[in-house]
Order: sequence, then C-alpha cells, then structure tokens
Amino acid sequence: MSDEQITFEVDGMTLQGNPGDMLIEVTDKAGINIPRFCYHRKLSIAANCRMCLVEVERAPKPLPACSTPISEGMKVSTRSPKAISAQRSTMEFLLINHPLDCPICDQGGECELQDVAMGYGEGVGQYSEAKRVVKDKDIGPLIATDMTRCIHCTRCVRFGEEIAGLKELGATGRSDQMEIGTYISKSVTSELSGNVIDLCPVGALTAKPSRYTHRPWELVQHKHVSTHDAFGSNLYLHTREAQVMRVVPRDNEAVNETWIADRDRFAYTGLVTEDRLTRPMVKRDGEWQVASWEEALEAAAKGIQEIVNQQGPTALAALVSPNASIEEQYLAARIVRGMGSNNIDHRLRQTDFSGDANDPVMPWLGMDIPAIAGLDAALTVGLAVREEVPLFGHRLRQAALDNGARLTLVHPYRQALTFPARQVASDEAGGGQLGTLVALVRAAGGEIPASLADWPETPVDEASAIVEELREGGQSAIFLGAVAQNAQEFAAIRALAGELARLTGAQLGLLAQGGNAAGAWLAGAVPHRSAGGAEAVGHGRTAAELLAEPSDAMMLLGVEPEHDSAAGQAALAALEKAACVVAISSYVTPAMKRYADVLLPMGTAVETAGTWVNGEGRWQSVNGAVRPLGESRPAWKVLRVMGNLLDLNGFDYMAVTEIRRELQSHCQNVALNNRPVDLDQARFELPDRAAGQGGYRRVAAVGMYAGDPVVRRSPALQATEKAETQRHVLVNPSDAEREGWEDGATVSVEQDGAKVELPLRIDDNVTPGTVVVFSGTHSDALAPRSGRVEIHMEVAA
Repeated sequence: MSDEQITFEVDGMTLQGNPGDMLIEVTDKAGINIPRFCYHRKLSIAANCRMCLVEVERAPKPLPACSTPISEGMKVSTRSPKAISAQRSTMEFLLINHPLDCPICDQGGECELQDVAMGYGEGVGQYSEAKRVVKDKDIGPLIATDMTRCIHCTRCVRFGEEIAGLKELGATGRSDQMEIGTYISKSVTSELSGNVIDLCPVGALTAKPSRYTHRPWELVQHKHVSTHDAFGSNLYLHTREAQVMRVVPRDNEAVNETWIADRDRFAYTGLVTEDRLTRPMVKRDGEWQVASWEEALEAAAKGIQEIVNQQGPTALAALVSPNASIEEQYLAARIVRGMGSNNIDHRLRQTDFSGDANDPVMPWLGMDIPAIAGLDAALTVGLAVREEVPLFGHRLRQAALDNGARLTLVHPYRQALTFPARQVASDEAGGGQLGTLVALVRAAGGEIPASLADWPETPVDEASAIVEELREGGQSAIFLGAVAQNAQEFAAIRALAGELARLTGAQLGLLAQGGNAAGAWLAGAVPHRSAGGAEAVGHGRTAAELLAEPSDAMMLLGVEPEHDSAAGQAALAALEKAACVVAISSYVTPAMKRYADVLLPMGTAVETAGTWVNGEGRWQSVNGAVRPLGESRPAWKVLRVMGNLLDLNGFDYMAVTEIRRELQSHCQNVALNNRPVDLDQARFELPDRAAGQGGYRRVAAVGMYAGDPVVRRSPALQATEKAETQRHVLVNPSDAEREGWEDGATVSVEQDGAKVELPLRIDDNVTPGTVVVFSGTHSDALAPRSGRVEIHMEVAA
C-alpha cells in the first residue's frame, strides 16, 4: 500500500485516507455518521442494504459509502437533499415487510433498525398490503429465530463463511422470496455461533436462553473477562437485580477482537443452579448441619491446626482451581506455606511431573495473541484447536487464510477444521505424540538421547517438509495443547518440542489449561515454586500424589476432583480417608458431602473482584458484577479470615487490590520464557508401555463444555450438538466393523477396573486402534486420563 494519503471532502470537512479505503471506513474514523445495516468492519462488503447511500459530486446517482473507494479531490455529501431522499427511500422499502412487533421483540430498545427508522423513517407508511411471513427455523439451543424480521443484510451468512469458517447459514430464493436459513433444517454448530446474535441488526436472531427474560433498558453493564480458557476474552456482563441476564463481547483488538466463544457467552446459565452452595455447613457426628460463618471458619481452622500440631506442617495440603482468581490462588498458597508446607497444586489433570525442574515461570503462548495471526508456519501438538481455546483456533485460521501460514496439527485423531492444515494422526498404539516428535527432531538433524532410544518412532510421511516449513517461516511456532500436557510422557514431549523449536528457530508456546492457570504459577500455587516463580524451599507433593494419597488436612478451592482431575472417581475414596477436608466451593455435590468436613460457599467469578492472567501474560482485573448468592462470600475474603484464624502474619488485607499489589511486587522481575533445555540435560520419566496391553488405547481429551463447574452446569451449552457428541465413545469405522459395534448402541467401557456404559458413535476421524472418551463429562466413572480400555457391546437375548 502506498504511503501517500488521499485528500477529499465530506460535508465540507477535509479528510484523508489510504488508497483503497472505502468511504465509510474513513468517515467512521472521523466521527461522521452514515446509516448502515449490512456493513460491518470485520466482514466483507456486501453493499446490499443500500442504507449508506450518499451523494458524490459528478456521480449520476447516490453511491453506497461502504463500497465506494475514496479518490483524490472527491466531494461527498451525506446530508444533502439527494442523499437524505435516497436514505429515506431505502428505509421505506426495508419497512414494507418488517413486522410492527417492536413491543414484543427481544431486540426492542437496542435495535439498529429502530434507531435508523427514528432518523430516516416516515411517520406513516404508504403500503397497506399484507406483509410477508417467513417460517422460523430451529437452528439449535443457543439462537432463537424470528425470520419475518430479517432484512437480508447477510451479516450472519458472511460471519459463518469468513470468521467461523462454517457455511451453516445461507440465502435461498431472491427478491421478496429470499430467506436466510440452514441447509435442510440443520443446527448451527460453530463454537462461535453466538456472535451472529450481536451482528444481527434486527430481532431476527436473538439469544434463546435469555429470550423474553428482560428488556435492554433494565440491564446494567459491567466489564468482565472470560475465566474459562487461556485467552481471557473481554466481556460485558449485563445484570438485573443481582442476576446475570446475558453476556456479550467487549471489543479488544489485542485479545478477542469483537468476538467471543459460545462457552463464554452462555456459561452464565450455569451460575444459579439447584446445587449452588449458599450457606456454610459443618459435618458433626457424620451429619451435615448449617452453620454460621464464624462457626464454620473456626471449625475449619481448628481442624487444620490440630492436625498440623500433631503431625507436622506437611500434613496440610491444598488443591486450587486453575480458574480461580490470582488473588485467591495467592492467598491459598500463602496459607499453606505460612503453615510450613509446600503441598499445593493447581495442575489437576496433569499426570507427568518428572520435568518440574525444567518448568518455565508460567506456561506462555510464546508471543502476544495478535502475533498468532501473523505466523508463517506453526506446528500444534495435542491441541484441539477449535475446542480447547476457540479463539486460538480463530487466530490460527487468520494465519492460514490471511497470511498463508503452513500449519501442521499432530493429534491422536483428525480434527474437523475450518482452515487448510496438514493433519498428522499420532498413532497412540505406537509412539504417540512423543514418537511423532522423535521423527520430527530426527528429520531436523537432531540427536535423540539414549533415554529415548527405546521409544518407538512414529513414521511421519512429510517430516522433512514440516521441518522445512518451520525453518523457512519468518515467524514460526510450536504449540503444546491439553492432550500433550496431560500425557503420561509430557515432560519428554515438552523437551523434544523445545529441541525441535531450537533446531528450526521456532517459538515454543504452551496453552495453559484453565482461565487462570498461568496466574496460578505466578501466585505460587505449585509445590516447587513460590510467588513470582521463585524456587520454593523444599518440594511439596504434586496434585497427582495428593489425590492418590491425600494429606490428613486438605483444602480444596473451587475443585470437583471427580471431574477436574486425572484421578477421577478414585480421588473421592482417597479424600474420604483424610481427617479434615475443607471445601471452598460455589457448588455442593453428593461426593463432596461424603469426603468433606466443612463446606464454605464462595462466590463465582462474576460475584467477586479479582485478576485473571491469560496465556500471553496479560493481567486483567475486574470487579464483581453481582452480589454473591445467598451467604456465599468472595473466596479471597474467606481465605483472609482463615489466615488470621491460623495466626498467620500479613492477612490484614482490606481490599483485593492490596493482595494484587503485593503479588505484583513479587512478579516485577518475571521474564516470560518457556525455557527449552538441552535434551541431554532435560529431566523426564517415561511410562511403562508394556503395562495394560490389549484392548484399545483411550484418548481422554477434555470436553469442550465440561472443563469447569460453571460450564458443566450450563443447560444451554449441555444441549448443544457438540456436548451431546462428547457424551459418546467415538470409534473408528474399521474397528466398529471388525468388532460388530453398531452406531448408537450402548457399550460398556472398562478402564483400570472402573466401568461405565456409554452410547457409541462411529467417527471417521478417529484413528484405528484408539477410542475417544472425553473427560469432564458423565463418563468420569472412568479416570479422566488416557490408557488402555476394554469395550463390550451387550447382545440382546
């Protein structure tokens, strides 16, 4: 693009723009309002609504500002009689068939059509003919349709094609017979589908969960961030009378642009449920009793103190949620370490801790979020790009389509992608993800250490091409996702990925698991690091060790071990053996009532002030949007009082900002670096691959809508097609044919002595010899981790 600016005039004002800029883009920057419906700055130009018609000197008729490029010396009038007449005529035609149902329309009060009609519409219509009626479409549990209101702006269609990458909505017919709909009554399944609600300028597409529950003018808007994944998307929470009524995106080009994932938009429907814990409870003589806060906190502190006095400091341990705020994680770590223990961890789903000595200060993306879209080449390992962090997948799509990036995905099964990429299905029965990295490191000319000499190498047909793409790309990266991080050989995977990054010049990135997993590292919520990433004095027990054999005094912060940990149901029986379990939780489950001794209700993320750190290291602080439900309290206040009751110094905080400032002082010298080390110096232990032979190899990816307690309780998200699929066991067609399995049949899945019955679904994307059973779902009667499984289908008599 030329550096020369084009000078032109709009309504007597001199403006400048770049060659190729459209008129509406420049006027928007200058604050000159031109009405529009089809134009959106993130979508392609359609110019089909004609609302933005303006008068251009020497043009024979009004021109659409959205598709008219600026030129030197052009003179434009947006308010001349000719322009106003054209805009009024367009408005009149748009209203011919639009229903007069504003009083009952969910969009009423924030409708672009209403706003523009106030300025450009006539008081009385000229048409008395009957208006057309369009049958509504059922496109899933998230989006409600009233297609008679549709004005054919096609924003939703262009969003699906250009942003979501799925052509799920389209137009059929033409002129007054044109309709927007899906292909043969299909549901809209994109993980970003809810954005069409914001894009729709009328009430044709609205949010089904909040339909008819509020009026826009009744709502109060609060800034917030997503606490469900490592991107930390910026949000607005809209509340009424201490209740979250809906969630919409907050523009931030450096993070989420103007989009949010459906998980961020609809998770709020899981905030208020029947199992919300709203009052403190204490177990006395095996019976649960409602208690005052003073009684419950004193019982918790007394139980912990007595055990520490009798058994020593190491008898205390804590497990904290990777979605908790950094202030909550920091105070939990301060309590544990203040009592003399290092037994604290947030890495609940991780199974391999042998590489702890090589851990970075925090799992880092390796770059700022916008830089992902500028990559020339990338390799992902064990990362479900559309499900784990949906907007990370969106950024990769931008890199592939806009920047021509060459992408390679190494994963146990093929993924349904919305952009071009090479997929390498790692053979889990062979060398798996680690074996694939062995092949790639060798292709890059690297030496494999003796400790990996016996590990099987997975053949990769295009290994040399993958390596060359990483080397030749001006900006290239290797990303490790949840499946890689939760693998039994994670330390070796990370070491080899780091070596491949060194050999190719690529950046190594780790996608933290959870909305604040990165912050948990900075807060010291790990057994070998204190606040700010400093090495801890001594080494505590990891999450896996604590769940296999809990300490006698256990604190749980926002954790449901049966769903959130690799131990699964086995953790429950282990926790029942602990002498004192204090559960600080927003919800109470039947399992919790069995193993816990004190239940302390804490507010959810939207009910408390706090800070969340995303995968690029961005600290984002927000205030609570609504009051905590019932008698629940922000967890930082609960932990502050517990610290005082345990006679620990420095727990006199009056505001959450004081905690944040104290922690930031520990993090002043933090330098983000994923610390790849020489393979000869890397520490890792390899699992025994001979164990558990036979059967099928299970892939235990975390369910997209099963990652945390709030999302799991969202009825809207649980009703989606994606959630339904992830409640099945997925098998390869060749395996199904050989075993005589039928699609939709109920099968028995057995792993490590545990058994669960699940419906079976045949999926071409699953690698032969493996099955996919997602973790975090009701299948957690099985441990939520990979391993050998046996599958049997009951035969009817």
